[in-house]
Amino acid sequence: MKKNNEKPSKEAKALSLFLMAFKATSPIHKEQSKRISRLWGLVQTDELSKNEYMEKVESMLTLNGGYAQVVEKTVRFYLEKTGEWKLEGEDTYCQDARQVADRILSK
Repeated sequence: MKKNNEKPSKEAKALSLFLMAFKATSPIHKEQSKRISRLWGLVQTDELSKNEYMEKVESMLTLNGGYAQVVEKTVRFYLEKTGEWKLEGEDTYCQDARQVADRILSK
């Protein structure tokens, strides 16, 4: 099997980080995390199209409040846990999360 080295979208990254944060405290999030990881593995080996994967990601995002809510909940989780937001990067998700973190920390 040929492995596809494509990177996930900002929505997929947001969902993945959200599920990683909450999977220890919620069996529903744990199952969703396993499912989305398995689906990404199928995309990587070209057994599932990126469009089909993104449909599943969008569906799970909607179940969890949408992209903006997922980003905010994730940032809040880590700020409460560690007191700071450490994720840095140039991608859209990192920039969106940094804006949320800065807004929360300025209150």
